[in-house]
Amino acid sequence: MPGKDEGGSSSEKEKNLELFLKVGLDERTAKNTIANNKVTANLTAVIHEAAVADGCSRTVGNLLYTVATKHPANALVHRPKLAQYIVLSKIKTPAQLEAAFSFFATTGPENFDINKFEEACGVGVKVSEEEIKQTVNEVFEENKTAILEQRYRTNVGDLFAHVRKRHPWADPKIVKQFIDAKLRELLGERTAADDEKVPKKKKEKPAKVEEKVVAVSTPEQPSEEVLNPYSIFPQPSDNYKVHTSVFFSDGSILRCSNTRELLEKHLSRTGGKVLTRFPPEPNGYLHIGHAKAMFIDFGLAKERDGGCYLRFDDTNPEAEKKEYIDHIQEIVKWMGWEPYKITYTSDYFQDLYDLAVELIRRGHAYVDHQTADEIKEYREKKMNSPWRDRPIAESLKLFEDMRRGLIEEGKATLRMKQDMQSDNYNMYDLIAYRIKFTPHPHAGDKWCIYPSYDYAHCIVDSLEDITHSLCTLEFETRRASYYWLLNALGLYQPYVWEYSRLNVSNTVMSKRKLNRLVTQNWVDGWDDPRLMTLAGLRRRGVTSTAINAFVRGIGITRSDCSMIHLSRLEYHIREELNKTAPRTIAVLHPLKVVITNLEAGTIMDLEARKWPDAQADDASAFYKVPFSNTVYIDQSDFRLKDSKDYFGLAPGKSALLRYAFPIKCTDVILADDKETVLEIRAEYDPTKKTKPKGVLHWVSEPSPGVDPLKVEIRLFDRLFLSENPAELEDWLADLNPQSKVVIPNAYAVPSLGSAVVGDTFQFERLGYFVVDKDSTPEKLVFNRTVTLRDSYRKGGI
Repeated sequence: MPGKDEGGSSSEKEKNLELFLKVGLDERTAKNTIANNKVTANLTAVIHEAAVADGCSRTVGNLLYTVATKHPANALVHRPKLAQYIVLSKIKTPAQLEAAFSFFATTGPENFDINKFEEACGVGVKVSEEEIKQTVNEVFEENKTAILEQRYRTNVGDLFAHVRKRHPWADPKIVKQFIDAKLRELLGERTAADDEKVPKKKKEKPAKVEEKVVAVSTPEQPSEEVLNPYSIFPQPSDNYKVHTSVFFSDGSILRCSNTRELLEKHLSRTGGKVLTRFPPEPNGYLHIGHAKAMFIDFGLAKERDGGCYLRFDDTNPEAEKKEYIDHIQEIVKWMGWEPYKITYTSDYFQDLYDLAVELIRRGHAYVDHQTADEIKEYREKKMNSPWRDRPIAESLKLFEDMRRGLIEEGKATLRMKQDMQSDNYNMYDLIAYRIKFTPHPHAGDKWCIYPSYDYAHCIVDSLEDITHSLCTLEFETRRASYYWLLNALGLYQPYVWEYSRLNVSNTVMSKRKLNRLVTQNWVDGWDDPRLMTLAGLRRRGVTSTAINAFVRGIGITRSDCSMIHLSRLEYHIREELNKTAPRTIAVLHPLKVVITNLEAGTIMDLEARKWPDAQADDASAFYKVPFSNTVYIDQSDFRLKDSKDYFGLAPGKSALLRYAFPIKCTDVILADDKETVLEIRAEYDPTKKTKPKGVLHWVSEPSPGVDPLKVEIRLFDRLFLSENPAELEDWLADLNPQSKVVIPNAYAVPSLGSAVVGDTFQFERLGYFVVDKDSTPEKLVFNRTVTLRDSYRKGGI
């Protein structure tokens, strides 16, 4: 689901920039960091864990930055200890830090032996300059011949590696100083010849041999994660470890984890079964990004013999529609997934209300009267609401008044009492309830107060005993509020894990932008084949199998802001349709060809292949095409002027009609403008002795004077010209004017007349097509799914 608050305020970003500069990051790195919410949250946490918010040396700061970006996710509980070792200069080189990462990746969240840790990281090991100098001399002596030959073209990195192998904890700066000095001592000063580029040697062609040698290569074994992308997720019984740490402005730290008692109760309720949830908002149609979410949520549950809830996040009564609910249920089934249960957040409205009352009683929530603008201003300034410290009894009464409809809409909200001075803006007293005098599509008119996403989502996860709460990376900064709330209420805490959003080139996928395209009629509805909605892809002829293969191929990654090129999806579509779509023939722009040496009225029934590898004894692999003295080829397959690199038809030139005979152009009938070709006269070779290079697709009159089957063809292309239109200010101006081209009067072979909506075909030489729902008994409509050309496999990404 899209994030509901996608970035911090400008003042928050300025504060983070100042903090990052204090710890020695250069300005460019610091600015790049604050542009990435994930790294910002991690680095801020590491700085506070290291207690260096007031500043530190550049060396320490750079090492802490590496910790923020590379520390093993399975051992976050040990990160403060590592930060402490860096600040105390016990770990002071990148080599030591990499060794620490390796140690913790293996150890995980379990307790570890500090002596083994220090030994693994070289803590306290001192390598003297004399030892380094001696080792450098030994390495140079061993490689002297090669160094003298290559001189200053010698790979210094290789020499460095030899030294590091013997002294892994040596100071790399000192090692480099000795290597540089030794090079100058051995070779003298650099000369002009040392800077000349060495011409590349041409590879000699191997001599031909009579015997063919077959090279046997052992294929690289795929990793466990490739074979099973769900192997990265822990078992439910392991959910007692620390999920995350919440750092408060007063210096205290909340380490979030289940108690053994909470976990045992959860496991007794679920029997240890994996339970996930797919929680779309019913305020629009699902797009291909949701296909990735389904693959992860439903896929993990299926792989572990568990269950996945289809939960409608229907906390906003003004946005939800039954049309969207019905669509989501239907499309989930089409994608091949079966929900464990179908639930609604509104099913838990009473539970959520009761827990909100309990939250107030525990002193963790209060009724606030600030307007939306005032709340925004106070959050930016990190100021407490004037009503934050009102008596608990007063908030309880006012919250009850809110429920009974005694307070006007916009005059009060219930806010969680979190930490307004936190470095995480998702801890700035988030709204838990707001007043809306709007009937709910599912719950009716029972409620006039509705919970927010930030309040309801984590609680319903807990109430449904979700084991793995999986979401996209923009929710990572919300971990703190997620676990803070569950901890405040003493509820079971699911395991949370974030993955990267699926961004596909040449399209937009935000619901706001999609809604604008649909409501302003830039496209033809939510299922327009140009959209990346799942309904649009299905109407275009894309199968759920191809979509799931595409998602699986990308993997369950955490790489942020990755853009997947559309051609990668098209590759999987072709792979699927190449196996399932029978071949047939259609002509988009018909040009009449009269065969003068075939008697008028003669009809030959020829056989055409549905599949390239069709066996002659398999009648089902062939279909009949009529051949008469009037056929139609595509206008693009004829030219008045021939050329050597052209294999189509031209005056005096021959071409082969696919599955039929060679024909030779003998005459051309032109319009009055002497340029437009109206008709071609040709002769065919019944003996097939002529062997032209060009092969043309064609259709014929099925009987004398009767036109071939007339169909409408819709050619679809990328909806936007730019790869990333969402980043453009005027993104609508980037719409591709040629994204939909309609050809109303194409011709097709007679066998296509029995096709029904949803049938897919490969039109030879043209691409893959599907029968559209706009088809009528009088005229079929075909949508082009994808062209035949496969740019992804040839190097496109």
